[in-house]
Amino acid sequence: MDQDDHRAEVREFLSSRRARITPDQAGLPAYGGNRRVKGLRREEVAMLAGVSIDYYVRMERGNLSGASNGVLEAPARAPQLDGAEHEHLFTLARTAGRSRRSRPKPPDSVRPPVQ
Repeated sequence: MDQDDHRAEVREFLSSRRARITPDQAGLPAYGGNRRVKGLRREEVAMLAGVSIDYYVRMERGNLSGASNGVLEAPARAPQLDGAEHEHLFTLARTAGRSRRSRPKPPDSVRPPVQ
């Protein structure tokens, strides 16, 4: 799986879980009757998770590399993930750490034109 596919999978997973929980289910007041999004807004998930909105948005865009277990626990609780979903989120995060593109190894010798 390449990095773009991985980011898309993370994005789909987190946004779909956010969409299925209503503010009422999360214990939040529902301001106004017309919500543009189904389920929780990103800001609401970030607030429930105790992380900044920017950090949660980066996570939802697929940037899970370097996220500690503690940081992953909070967004897992906010949309009320079950055991299998919780484990899937952690698997995605572990995969994100390995999917970084590494720099190509420099050649062992200098090319003749460069010498």
